[in-house]
Amino acid sequence: MFDFLGRYDVLGAFWTTVQLTLLSAAGSLVWGTLLAGMRVGPVPLMRGFGTAYVNIVRNIPLTVIILFSSLGLSNTLGVTLGAEDFGVRGFRLAVLGLILYTSAFVCEAIRSGINTVPVGQAEAARAIGLSFNQVLGLVVLPQAFRAAIGPLTNVLIALTKNTTVAAAIGVAEAAFLMKEMIENEAKLLLISAVIAFGFVCLTLPTGLILGWVGKKMAVKR
Repeated sequence: MFDFLGRYDVLGAFWTTVQLTLLSAAGSLVWGTLLAGMRVGPVPLMRGFGTAYVNIVRNIPLTVIILFSSLGLSNTLGVTLGAEDFGVRGFRLAVLGLILYTSAFVCEAIRSGINTVPVGQAEAARAIGLSFNQVLGLVVLPQAFRAAIGPLTNVLIALTKNTTVAAAIGVAEAAFLMKEMIENEAKLLLISAVIAFGFVCLTLPTGLILGWVGKKMAVKR
């Protein structure tokens, strides 16, 4: 029944999905944290930029952002991200698009964690002479990350599923392979079941493990 799978590199496709997820998650965490810092910062221009970025990007379909990364940046503006090979370039552009999109949701998850930190702690830190960056980095963010593990887990799971959009620009991940398999094989239900099972194997353990970590790391108030 599943003999046809031997003709396709299913594990390789899911490995590409894992790479997309991990690289995009790392980049989104960095950029999302910076955006969260801007949104709660004292500089009006930076607060305005952070707010505008989050509100605009969250309301743009991910497919549009991915296609812009490929057609707009690469084909029109000649941005190659240091890759001449089409496959490598598409992969890097997909990671960039996923980072730009996901970081808006990471920002809001972290900001929700920041809102759980008592205001008195920040005021006490400022009273002993700490700067805004020191208060944010030493007092607020460590507690905010612990409180935001749950929301960040949801963002990571959504990111894992959103990597399927990279197939639109030719990245050979799981959804791209699924399309190829459906075109070549008359086994739609089996192929869909295999790909769905693969994503369940990626997302279910992630949710369970990070859910447990979130409970262990939660700040007791």
